[in-house]
Amino acid sequence: MSQKRPDLLNKLLLRNARKGRLLSAWIALCTGCTLLLLSVMIWSAFRDLLNGKGSQDSLGSTFLTVSKQVSDASMADKNSTQISGADLEQIRKAPQVQDVGLLTPANFKVAASLGSGQMSFYTLLFLEAAPDRFMDQMPQTWKWEEGDQTIPIILSRDFLNMYNYIFAPSQGLPLLSEQSVKALGFTLTMGEGPGQMNYRAQVEGFSDRISSVLVPQSFIDYGNKRFAASGAAKVSRVIVKVGDPSNKEFVTFLEQHQYTTNSEQLRFSKMRSVVEVVSGATGALALLLIGIGALVFILFIELTMARAQAAVRLLLQIGYGPKTLSSYLVRKYIPIMLSALLVALLIAAILQFVAAQKLAAIQLQIAAVPGLFVWAAAGLSALVLGWQIRTAIRKALRS
Repeated sequence: MSQKRPDLLNKLLLRNARKGRLLSAWIALCTGCTLLLLSVMIWSAFRDLLNGKGSQDSLGSTFLTVSKQVSDASMADKNSTQISGADLEQIRKAPQVQDVGLLTPANFKVAASLGSGQMSFYTLLFLEAAPDRFMDQMPQTWKWEEGDQTIPIILSRDFLNMYNYIFAPSQGLPLLSEQSVKALGFTLTMGEGPGQMNYRAQVEGFSDRISSVLVPQSFIDYGNKRFAASGAAKVSRVIVKVGDPSNKEFVTFLEQHQYTTNSEQLRFSKMRSVVEVVSGATGALALLLIGIGALVFILFIELTMARAQAAVRLLLQIGYGPKTLSSYLVRKYIPIMLSALLVALLIAAILQFVAAQKLAAIQLQIAAVPGLFVWAAAGLSALVLGWQIRTAIRKALRS
């Protein structure tokens, strides 16, 4: 009897159901769910990029190097660019600023040399140290203690690019890859006069975030005490982590207090507003399509029940309760709705994986699988659509 019951219910209740209309509702529902998940995926991925998640500073727009502007009036004052404690506190309280770190310079003479004879290389050099929490590259060898003769260095990737594409071709010098630079050790000469000392320097990595020659903070602190005329570091640059560099209040703060930073990063970060508008518009369209799909789905159910009024009366007369009929129809239509949502989730997952591979080729990192926000959107959609279908079935049976 239990095996014949589903067949009987199927023949009496769903014999007038038109599969073409059901397919149309399924396609509209699947399209709407796909667009909704894609809009959430785009928003979530771009949010991760702007917040610098991953081992590298993906878009570089969250971290800015801030310093004081050099004007004609301040050119004669060598201390006009120094960041004081009051300046640091002012920057820390600025709109959108989440964290501030000092870029501590080497306040002593530094020279780099490599090779000897006609193949020798010699240049004056500057060194800086940044707090570890602001570093986008952190090799295992990033440490230095007094007595160590080798100093690890992280070099700005921009410097290597300028050498390979501008300096080397014009001077007839060989091009250098990142691995070859890491393999080359060179000598750093610190200080002047009798107290001068030589150290071996080794490039351990390349930074996309900070345009400088970085060494560990412990070495800068030691060098400023050992080789500088005055042990106090004269800081002129800070690195700032901001929530939205394109925020008008933050940009106004920089202008009013005569701070300067990389204006290209400020303009580039405006992509956030564009992406939010695009993802918002896509989400609104997705909700509209989901609404249309759900409406068509519900109308299909109500029309099917209207055509099966005689069958419903017969089933009620022979002992089938409304809850039994409702449960049967819910088990029949909920899987159809869930299949549309699962297909939408599969499409979103495939597109996110492809996008992650494409972005990795240009050194931008996003998750290869949908994140928590996408799964939450899918779960919420399933709950809302399931509740709507269940409500529509009960309403149709009552009428």
